[in-house]
Amino acid sequence: MNIQDYIAREDKYGAHNYHPLPVVLDRGEGVYVWDVEGKKYFDFLSAYSAVNQGHCHPKIISAMRSQAEKLTLVSRAFYTSVLGEYEEFITKFFGYDKVLPMNSGAEGDETALKLCRKWAYEKKGVPENEAKIIVCEGNFHGRTITIISMSTDPDSYKGFGPFTPGFVTIPYNDLDALEKELQDPNVAGFLVEPIQGEAGVYVPSEGYLEKAFNLCKKNNVLFIADEVQTGIGRTGKLLACDHENVRPDILILGKALSGGAYPVSAVLADDDIMLCIKPGEHGSTYGGNPVAAKVAIAALEVIRDEKLAENAENLGEYFREELGKINSEMIETVRGKGLLNAIVIRPKGGKTAWDICVAMKENGLLAKPTHEHIIRFAPPLVINKEQLAESIEIISKTLAQFD
Repeated sequence: MNIQDYIAREDKYGAHNYHPLPVVLDRGEGVYVWDVEGKKYFDFLSAYSAVNQGHCHPKIISAMRSQAEKLTLVSRAFYTSVLGEYEEFITKFFGYDKVLPMNSGAEGDETALKLCRKWAYEKKGVPENEAKIIVCEGNFHGRTITIISMSTDPDSYKGFGPFTPGFVTIPYNDLDALEKELQDPNVAGFLVEPIQGEAGVYVPSEGYLEKAFNLCKKNNVLFIADEVQTGIGRTGKLLACDHENVRPDILILGKALSGGAYPVSAVLADDDIMLCIKPGEHGSTYGGNPVAAKVAIAALEVIRDEKLAENAENLGEYFREELGKINSEMIETVRGKGLLNAIVIRPKGGKTAWDICVAMKENGLLAKPTHEHIIRFAPPLVINKEQLAESIEIISKTLAQFD
């Protein structure tokens, strides 16, 4: 089979809910992936920041293989010898009393929403079914019905109503709007991405997260951080909230919590919040399964032991500085934090961000547009300076083709 044969087979038998670049990948290692014809590429998407530890990290794969040969799943109907180990590890790692393990980032967000509402009724005294959660324009928290009910992106919500009520939408990075909505005594939580990734790597003003957190505390409202994409070292700290010393009341993790090896997500909170949910009120057959537990421990150990957050911090500054030197009419803005970065593209001669990504693919680097005019660059955090310099050369060379 050639590349077109693989693509045609997916088109014939799979739902058309994605629009991939025309490349068919077969294997990966570290910062590289190879297609079915053996061509090598830099991976600058990292499965939307799930592969922070690099493709097929040997420690993570070893942990997965070892546990998979022993015990894979018994559901949460029984205790296992592994789950408590993982729960102790991750709660101490991030500094929380309790963890509720799930599988996907969207499930993590759904869990946080339920937890926030339950806390509002049991602890804050909000009347039943009247709790409100503040969210931001441009948000992306997943694609379930409830989550798209808070979306402002027509691609996410159009044609999927009716929607779940209970959300109040305000502009991102707008403290005045937040303060105004927090006056409502029925507001239970504020759900926010520390950096809006899917929206195009929008980095809020310095101090925004800290001030927003303090406003929430003043009004007895839970500050809920969706760090599914920004966490686990991606922005140059363990969590993006760490840049402003903010400890969320509810923390949502996913993606790189498994290093891309397995679906793992988690919601962390202290006892006062977490214990509002009782047996039978929430769960998941695969949540906290033995393989996921061992994989997540290994993935977090890799982040810590290989100092990947520090690497992201140092190389991120270098990356943005070098991108800023590229003389191209098509670059409107360079922005980001750590190794979560983006360039805003100014279309030229009918050519868009998609065309640039296709050309970069031909030159040996894989990235993907978001919202048609933005290209996100998020390589695995194991990348070194030499590899990053080579990647920057590919980006520069590609843009020169369009000038």
